[in-house]
Amino acid sequence: MTRTHPGRFHIAIPGPTNIPERILNAMHISSEDQRNPEIPNLTIPLYKDVKKVFKSENGTVFLFPGSGTGAWESAIINTMSPNEKVLIYRYGQFSHLWADMFKRLGLDTEMVEREWGTGTPPDEVEKTLKNDTHHEIKVVCVTQNETATGVTSNVEDIRKAMDAANHPALLFVDGVSSIASIDFRMDEWKVDCAISGSQKGFMLPSGMAIMCVSEKALAAHKKAQLKRCYYSWEDQIATNKDGYFPYTPQIPMLRALQESCNMLFEEGLENVFNRHHRIAEGVRKAILEGWELNLCAKDRYWYSDTVSAIVVPEGKDAKEVLSTAFNKYHLSLGAGLTQVAGKVFRIGHLGDLNELQASAFINGAEMAMIDSGINVKPGSGIAAASEYWRESLNTNYEKFKDNRNTKVA
Repeated sequence: MTRTHPGRFHIAIPGPTNIPERILNAMHISSEDQRNPEIPNLTIPLYKDVKKVFKSENGTVFLFPGSGTGAWESAIINTMSPNEKVLIYRYGQFSHLWADMFKRLGLDTEMVEREWGTGTPPDEVEKTLKNDTHHEIKVVCVTQNETATGVTSNVEDIRKAMDAANHPALLFVDGVSSIASIDFRMDEWKVDCAISGSQKGFMLPSGMAIMCVSEKALAAHKKAQLKRCYYSWEDQIATNKDGYFPYTPQIPMLRALQESCNMLFEEGLENVFNRHHRIAEGVRKAILEGWELNLCAKDRYWYSDTVSAIVVPEGKDAKEVLSTAFNKYHLSLGAGLTQVAGKVFRIGHLGDLNELQASAFINGAEMAMIDSGINVKPGSGIAAASEYWRESLNTNYEKFKDNRNTKVA
């Protein structure tokens, strides 16, 4: 028997995120000939706009049918050769999966264990690279936002560490749940391969791997000897310059991505980042001050502005919170993965989101926790969050009123 839920079912996971009506409408088109002469009018400006989201003037964008995992593989096989060495820190499920992929593709993977709730440590990166006097390490990997634990690593600090070590390794960044939501500066931080997916900050359905690569990465590509086919860059380079693809592209997704870029630029990237930070701070107020619970992230340096992982009290099961939220309150919360399964649940706060939507996430999670025997005071979470949001929005609202009342001469 099919269940029906009146009203909107709330998605509070860190991806896929809510899809705005504008993007849904952009995708709702008839089939197109992917080789028709008007396609470059879509694709060539789109490459330029995606580069702007990555904050890059010098990078090259690749758009593959696939996912962030496909973008991972493309970055690896197009820049590396068998048995070359990579440095990666494992501190969550997604950094684990990235490390596992390097191993399975035949790379010498120096995987360093870190406590879950922390991220890539700049001081250790600098020390390791300084000790690598023969420059055997070819790639340093950073998961900018570890979705499993609600941890953000500081890519700028990692770049400073690499520069301090005067090491020539390529810098790879997993930005699946950060790019288009958290500040990212491809050129300024000298990132060589930045990968993302369509279903997070870009506000699209899943199904597109989004990459931006540096000139240094393209130079490494010419020497790379790992076998590649579908995710090869050379086939893309040969056709993308004219606005086409080496195989059938997903035209509805490309049109949706263009509308996503339009929306991001209309709001302004800095405003997008500020909004994500503001909403995240409110959610953290609810968790830490209202509910008096702990985040999986160990301290503020690691806090993520796109997802918060909440640690349930000892003896309680986060899976019960998830089940209650879904079945009783029509709310999907993120599950704890592998090492933190049953210990945490996650609230995603990224993409097409505002404070009132996040309020529903907080209320739903709070009710589900109380029903699951977790001792939190009813109303405490939203009280802490809403007070913060009200105060933080006051200044912006006053500016809005001033602008609205200003007469144009």
